[in-house]
Order: sequence, then structure tokens, then C-alpha cells
Amino acid sequence: MKKLIAGALLMGASTLAFAQPGCGVGAMIWKGQSGIAPHVLAATTNATFGNQTFGMTTGTLGCQTNESVQSMAMYMDSNIDKVARDMSRGSGENLDTLAVLLGVDDADRDAFRSVLQNNFATIFPSSDTTSDQAVNAIVALLEKHESLNKYVAA
Repeated sequence: MKKLIAGALLMGASTLAFAQPGCGVGAMIWKGQSGIAPHVLAATTNATFGNQTFGMTTGTLGCQTNESVQSMAMYMDSNIDKVARDMSRGSGENLDTLAVLLGVDDADRDAFRSVLQNNFATIFPSSDTTSDQAVNAIVALLEKHESLNKYVAA
């Protein structure tokens, strides 16, 4: 019985590790609301109905199916402070890692760094900005950029 419970916990944890920010019915219901309560309610709604996995698989419910964006989101979860520091300077190892994770060609790296540095205040509007919020802002900025939008297209 203990092994079964441990296995279930590991499965649940692995599912959460690949959860995408701002995705699923819960995120759609609580969209536009900030704070811990709406975030927890959105996550609970998604977990209760298991819709986030479905959305990520099918590209529905506001979920991106772009694996490179998911990789960037996972990296940002662990390195948000370092990425923010490099982004504010427009250079650095962590900013280069984002470019690599998104598959940004060498020819587009200068534009990538410049767009992120010039829009730092949009990506990190406060010191409380979460990695989910930063990733969503980065994706939105890159989607609008003529030569960089191909890196975030689903």
C-alpha cells in the first residue's frame, strides 16, 4: 500500500512539473485575477478535472504545445532571478540559455536579447512577478515580433 501511495505521489508531482502556466479551464475561469487565491483555485480546478493535460496534448484550453516554450517555462521556474538580472543587462549566460531553449538562431540572438532587455519592465513589472507571468509576457512579446515569432509558434 505504501508503494502505491508513493507511486501516486510521484505521478502527481511529475504532472505538476510539466504543468504550463496560464493553461486549462481553471486558468480560463480565473483569468485576469492576481494573488495566491485565484492561482490556487485555478490549479485546483485543473487538477480536479484533469483538463490541463488534455489541453497541453491537444493545444486547446489556452495551452501551448510548443515544447521549447515549455522548456523555457521549466528553466524560468528555477532561475527567475538570474534570468531577470541578465535580461536587465541584455546579456548573460541565463539569457543565452533562454535563447537556446527556444531554439533562437545565432542570427536572431541580438534581436532576442534586445527585445527582452527593452521590454524588461513589461516582463517583470514588479519584484513579485512569478515565472509563469514572465514566461507569458515573453511569449506575448515574441509573438508580436516579426522575426522572432517563429520561435514561440505552437
